Amino acid sequence: MTPQNAAPFSDGWADRLRALMSGELVPVEPRPSATVLLLRDGPAGTPEVHLLRRRTSMAFAGGMYAFPGGGVDPRDKRRVRWAGPPLDWWAAALGTVAPHAQAVVCAAVRETFEESGVLLAGPDERTVVADTTGPGWEADRAALVARDLSFADFLARHDLVLRSDLLAPWARWITPEFEERRYDTWFFLALLPDGQRTRDVSGEADRTVWLSAADAVGGHDSGELAMLPPTVTTLRSLLPYAAAADALAAAPGRDLAPVMVRASLDDTGQVLLDWPGHGDLTREAR
Repeated sequence: MTPQNAAPFSDGWADRLRALMSGELVPVEPRPSATVLLLRDGPAGTPEVHLLRRRTSMAFAGGMYAFPGGGVDPRDKRRVRWAGPPLDWWAAALGTVAPHAQAVVCAAVRETFEESGVLLAGPDERTVVADTTGPGWEADRAALVARDLSFADFLARHDLVLRSDLLAPWARWITPEFEERRYDTWFFLALLPDGQRTRDVSGEADRTVWLSAADAVGGHDSGELAMLPPTVTTLRSLLPYAAAADALAAAPGRDLAPVMVRASLDDTGQVLLDWPGHGDLTREAR
């Protein structure tokens, strides 16, 4: 039996799905987004992942465990000092054009800093900021969250280079067409930089944890940790790796074709969901 909180079923899904199937509902355009699985090797030597529990008051995925991430800011396309693969490489890897690829990568780095205090940038292409806990850093982090400061201006203010080479593209998910809020989200892996630590600074979260992929998946399967399908499926994809570096080494060649949860209604009016790595989940339609 599926735990009650294993998937965020909504009582309005059946009606919206019927409207979509009949042509009465026009799908919302998905918003480009990025999220980052911060990895470190835990005490047992197995990789651990940083997770945040979104506040129940959040309009999207309230109460769900997720990775740091969020939507692309149009200003993420502004020119920044860049280290790592060139934009043409990123465009090919992400299946998009160069300006959009830059915006997605910048969003991944910016949102990670906003929601965890971890910054994948450094004074030059070989180094990473060692500590982001001072009052100046915190003031600028808050300004980024409030959109009072663009990421390009933040990097220029601190004379930093964005370290795109520290990100490894891992997956891409698009919110189902019947949802009211839709996201086209690229998932990246990144090692926690030496000297930095995650901080519980996200105003969107009420808890942060480091868990092994196995413990996180086990918590989901037992009903203790509620997660969206992309979150738990991505965590399952990390289970084969014995160390964080092994997971990053496996990133090249990953299939980044967008995955979208499939939804249908069965003969009894139940909503059926299916996604890679999971079986169907059902709930009586209302």
